[in-house]
Amino acid sequence: MSAQSEESLAPEDQARAAMYGLIARLFYAAPDEGVLAQMLHAKAFEGSETQVALAWRDLVEAAKTAFPVVLENEHTELFVGTGKAEITPYLTHYVIKYATENPLVELRQQLALWGLGRRETAGEPEDHIAGICETMRYAIALQHRSDDEQKAFFERFIYRGAVSFCDAVSASPKAVFYRSVARFTREFLDVEREAFSMV
Repeated sequence: MSAQSEESLAPEDQARAAMYGLIARLFYAAPDEGVLAQMLHAKAFEGSETQVALAWRDLVEAAKTAFPVVLENEHTELFVGTGKAEITPYLTHYVIKYATENPLVELRQQLALWGLGRRETAGEPEDHIAGICETMRYAIALQHRSDDEQKAFFERFIYRGAVSFCDAVSASPKAVFYRSVARFTREFLDVEREAFSMV
């Protein structure tokens, strides 16, 4: 779809899509100077004293003093590692209760229904938090999925796994900048969950 169709979104949906996009970008790779600058100049949550607004301000404060090379090292230590990462960014890891469950298969089926799929050159499975958040951004901004469709995707594939993932990041002694990212992500997802509860 064209950029014009994205601009036709209601302002709150534009903001939601932008936040999902930012979260995806931050967890996919450490932010470079351009991403940090965008965060510093964003006009998000102005005048709000909600928990998500406070978490956003903390994240922006962390971005002010961040150095990309340090963030890259932190991202690698937390989510990539040598051999095994300290924290897995694959959300199905956090929701499997029984060996017979395979939520990744369900996710792939859902993506196929929406005409989406992993590029053959992509090395990451579809359940990476960055990929799932980018899918939600796409569903909101470009596919204009209904509230019911968004809610079903959020509840089945995002919320439980992402909350557990954010808790793991927050608990890690290696997380500095990413502790702020995880806190903001969790607060944002809680706002989303509350909004979806009214759908």
